[in-house]
Amino acid sequence: MKVTVYSTPTCSFCHTVKSYLRGKSVPFRDLNVATNQQAAQDMIRKSRQQGVPVIDIDGKIIVGFNKPAIDKALKI
Repeated sequence: MKVTVYSTPTCSFCHTVKSYLRGKSVPFRDLNVATNQQAAQDMIRKSRQQGVPVIDIDGKIIVGFNKPAIDKALKI
């Protein structure tokens, strides 16, 4: 399973989602869209949103810290 979190360092919900994934022992790639313009463009293209966090779980896009949607996508 491939998990990517698009985030910024100052986003509290980004910290929450990353902490949640770590607590579930889910490995993920963290992309800082504040400093990585390519990642920011990819995030907007995938989600049609500019807000963070955006989580990509095997192509399933979740905007914000939506625990039920994350769990469903992770199948836990």
